[in-house]
Amino acid sequence: MSDMIQTDQSVLEAVRMPKLTLEARSERRATFLAAARRCAASQGYRDFTIDEVCAAAGLSKGAFYVYFNSKQDLLLALLDEETAELDQLMATLEASATPYVDKIRSFARAMLKRGDDPGIVQLRTDLWAAALTEEPVRLRLVEKIGVLRERLRAWIEAGVQAGELQPVPANAMAAILLALADGLMLHGGVDASGFRWANIRKALDHILDAISRPSAP
Repeated sequence: MSDMIQTDQSVLEAVRMPKLTLEARSERRATFLAAARRCAASQGYRDFTIDEVCAAAGLSKGAFYVYFNSKQDLLLALLDEETAELDQLMATLEASATPYVDKIRSFARAMLKRGDDPGIVQLRTDLWAAALTEEPVRLRLVEKIGVLRERLRAWIEAGVQAGELQPVPANAMAAILLALADGLMLHGGVDASGFRWANIRKALDHILDAISRPSAP
């Protein structure tokens, strides 16, 4: 009952807050997301509280509820933000004149590069753990992975048609590359000393070399 009263008070405080400009609202939301990433990196999504996120952001709990309905809503926003960064990377690569095999290599390297950030590793681990018990998280994760897989599949098909890649099953190869990145992050989250990300990137280059046509640039 006390938690419900506290939440109601926070919502009332949010309603009474003065209206902000669109830019200011965007900055505040970004502040909450950055604070949540720091909290997740230090103690994990399951263990941090909304109060701790607000304290890390230097903003009130009432302000939190202007942007997020719940802690789960915050996790979904973190997933959306991370995926938006990958979408932007893919858009940049798509606009470039580089061969498709190099686009795929650059994207795969960027995915693995995230393994250097303990905060991202922890967040991905938390997302997969939450997806096992929280249906909204599972559905959003499935949606985001599906979008990335579809775009990557199109690149692989184009690379095969251009003679840059061996005729590999495009959707399966796209799924392997995405699962490789997430799987390694999960392994890294459990045992950070299990492997070196630099060596993983070298191994990935060998995998991509193996499916590339000898005549590819």
